[in-house]
Amino acid sequence: MRMILVACYAASMVACSDQNQGNQAVAAAVAAPDRGMPVFMADSAFALLRRQVEFGPRVPGTAGHRAQLAWMQEYLKPRADTVIVQNIAHKGNDGEAIPMANVFARFNPVATKRVLFLAHWDTRPVADQDPVPANRTKPIPGANDGASGVAVLLMLADIFKNRPPPIGVDLLFTDGEDWEQGDMYIGAKHFVANMPADYKPLYGILIDMIGDQEPVFPIEQSSNRYAPEVVDRAWRAAAALGLGAMFPQRVGGGVSDDHDALNAGGIHTIDIIDGEYGRPVPPGTFGLYWHTLQDTVEHTSPIGLGAVGRLLVYLAYSGG
Repeated sequence: MRMILVACYAASMVACSDQNQGNQAVAAAVAAPDRGMPVFMADSAFALLRRQVEFGPRVPGTAGHRAQLAWMQEYLKPRADTVIVQNIAHKGNDGEAIPMANVFARFNPVATKRVLFLAHWDTRPVADQDPVPANRTKPIPGANDGASGVAVLLMLADIFKNRPPPIGVDLLFTDGEDWEQGDMYIGAKHFVANMPADYKPLYGILIDMIGDQEPVFPIEQSSNRYAPEVVDRAWRAAAALGLGAMFPQRVGGGVSDDHDALNAGGIHTIDIIDGEYGRPVPPGTFGLYWHTLQDTVEHTSPIGLGAVGRLLVYLAYSGG
């Protein structure tokens, strides 16, 4: 269904082998500095991914969830101009109160021209796609599905602290994205329902499941439908950065995700997502490791983090 790009990250970003010169060119493009812009350090972002997994599953109401929330606040407060924690009093389908929280970090909050980058930080409570039936009630580690997008946003916070962008940038870490079937995207919905009336960013970009070892990001269907101008802006920028092989100019599958709530709330938002996490891809899934106990650090790579991070840096420092 798509050209498979095989790449890996060793001491620096290089191709796994010399059998495909195109892979080498892509790896070099991910690591290449952009003139006049900060460098996004993919290896440092990958260390942030690994740190999150060390907390264990970040399922709302668990020790891992509480530890990561405290860690993110500690990390962001000395870096962002403003850090807001939105506590969410959510009740599950069984009526039980589930503690959740969004974290909203703002850079240059007085700027009227601004953009919104977001990712979910919670992890799936059950490995419902695991091939071993006994594992399907266990929580996933969430190295890719959760930690990868958060790692990129945290790395951006470092960059924005050291060199403030020329526009306002907001980083939103949403909770409850993957809570339970029929009760998802809780944090994104809460944010839309509680954001200031005058909050009008130029656009939003959601990043989700970007840490696959073979990353490719086709245009997501509902992004193309509800925010085509944002898709055009992002994919043109990726092509200009030499990342076109990872951001092909074609529409792939559609997904329900946090961006749906933001689009419904009037913020034109796209989803940068790799819908094939590990191959072969079982029918009706987002890859071999998706929602399984195999969503581990060993099945992820810095290369997608580097590509997406470099793209977001480019957008932030080129005025949106």
